[in-house]
Amino acid sequence: MAITIDDLVVRITGHRCYSHPIFDHWAMCRPGSEVVGALFHQIRSFCDATRPGGRFPDALAVHSLSRESTLLQEIVESEENHSSDLATMAGYIVNKAASRTVFPDLYDQETVEQGLKDLSDRVLQSVPGYDRENGLLPQTRRAREVFDGRQSMDRESTLRNLGTALALEMISNRHLIPGEKAALVDAGIYGARLEDAEMHYLLEHWGEIGAEQQHEKNAVAALGSVLNPDTEDLIVEGVDAFLDGLADLWDVLDSVLQPAASR
Repeated sequence: MAITIDDLVVRITGHRCYSHPIFDHWAMCRPGSEVVGALFHQIRSFCDATRPGGRFPDALAVHSLSRESTLLQEIVESEENHSSDLATMAGYIVNKAASRTVFPDLYDQETVEQGLKDLSDRVLQSVPGYDRENGLLPQTRRAREVFDGRQSMDRESTLRNLGTALALEMISNRHLIPGEKAALVDAGIYGARLEDAEMHYLLEHWGEIGAEQQHEKNAVAALGSVLNPDTEDLIVEGVDAFLDGLADLWDVLDSVLQPAASR
């Protein structure tokens, strides 16, 4: 029997990535500013890889999926300027965690991102496989590599990319953004509010009218007419590749978060 969108939703929500406790632990551990900066460098670097559409929208059109191409292009265009907003939020939370000004200009994206990498180098350099050149853990690199397929135009890669897109948007909407809100705002650790100008990234993505809600709807709609017995295996491959990669990244960050926060 062919799988349905509902089956894919169950697969995603049943994966350990969906309920990973990293953000619960973040709230409980109350990590210091250096750990916060290190975590943000890895998360920001991962998120940066998820935004560009590459050749994915064009590939959909080439394979006679013009409506699906439009839906995915809408997501890509919506995400275009979010890297600077995420850097601002990260710098703001680091400043709050430090109770001093670590980053004087939160809107200087290049300086903030370099500062986050410096903190990552300091906190995570002893983790096996850490790459000091770009400040990335091997798990971060592997989670990013899932999106390399967006540079390919062949049918198989395009179907995998559709599965990955659905998993990405569901996890972002239902796990990542709510988790960040819980750890950064609701826990009250940093005195940050969703309405703070520096928290614009989270505000724009959060809730029923947030960007992630619409992105998930677009991804579901894009898959609706494509999912069938001939395509389901490749789509599921894309779903699982994303979920497994991000879960592995969460595992290593979680393992570093707790002992580092207790020092």
